[in-house]
Amino acid sequence: MAVYTEISDSQLAEFLQDYEIGTAVSCKGIAEGVENSNFLLFTERGPYILTLYEKRVALGDLPFFLGLMEHLAAKNVPCPTPIHGLDGNVLRSLCGKPAAITSFLSGVSPTSPNLSHCKNVGLGLADLHINGSNYSARRKNSLSRDGWEKLFLLVEDKADHITPGLTKLIRSEIDYLKEFWPDDLPKGVIHADLFPDNVFFKDNQLTGLIDFYFACNDFFAYDLAICLNAWCFESDFSFNRHKAKSMTLAYNNRRPLTPSELSALPMLARGAALRFLTTRLFDWLNVVEGALVKPKDPIEYVHKLRFHQSIKNASIYGI
Repeated sequence: MAVYTEISDSQLAEFLQDYEIGTAVSCKGIAEGVENSNFLLFTERGPYILTLYEKRVALGDLPFFLGLMEHLAAKNVPCPTPIHGLDGNVLRSLCGKPAAITSFLSGVSPTSPNLSHCKNVGLGLADLHINGSNYSARRKNSLSRDGWEKLFLLVEDKADHITPGLTKLIRSEIDYLKEFWPDDLPKGVIHADLFPDNVFFKDNQLTGLIDFYFACNDFFAYDLAICLNAWCFESDFSFNRHKAKSMTLAYNNRRPLTPSELSALPMLARGAALRFLTTRLFDWLNVVEGALVKPKDPIEYVHKLRFHQSIKNASIYGI
């Protein structure tokens, strides 16, 4: 989440006339994240999240994202529910941008995930995969192998400005994964961005999964690999095997991993690390002037990628 576009009081008041949620009491920008402009909106009827879609989010993908949230919420997966307007639509326009309002989920994102957090994320991720399996809409993962390379080509000539040797590291990893990436694993709808700031907890119990704007159809185990990268490294970039075991065993108990998924997990973890290395590198080198957002340091994922490159089997991930 982030803020790139400011909304005037008059624009907001006119926008809310198309809903039955009352008039605005307050509307405050949310600074976390990098993709869209998000606001905590309070009306006479309570809190909501207002999102203006920017940057990489394509207009044609929004029905997939919003429909998925509605589908999962109907199956009791704790995620935001899109709010329908008076005309029945959930997608509208505000400040010249596509916009939507969703329900507000209570809870706090952990800044230092513990074993219980990791266990419940594993369970929540498995529930998302199981309950999303019959969602009929489909969306290709635009940030898989081809997407990493396309994005890297836009900043390849500047990568070594961040740290010497970064260009070679990313180029060689792209080439390696293009050759050895698996092509026949169980797949379906995945979140693809389930970082700690996209998960809410109360007393270590998971209360919300948010920010579905990278969701797509891809390997389930790749989604788990993304979570291993996001949740199981410490601030000094050391890998916490106990957190990984807590997450993977919980996931496996809810949705058993196949032998092929287990075998591919180290490769998928490398791909997940490369995905966030390339997107963070791009954002670091292409800061939007005036945006209420701080790009995340890509070097974090250099360390994570190098760790996964040294792994030969899934036992290191606790399973």
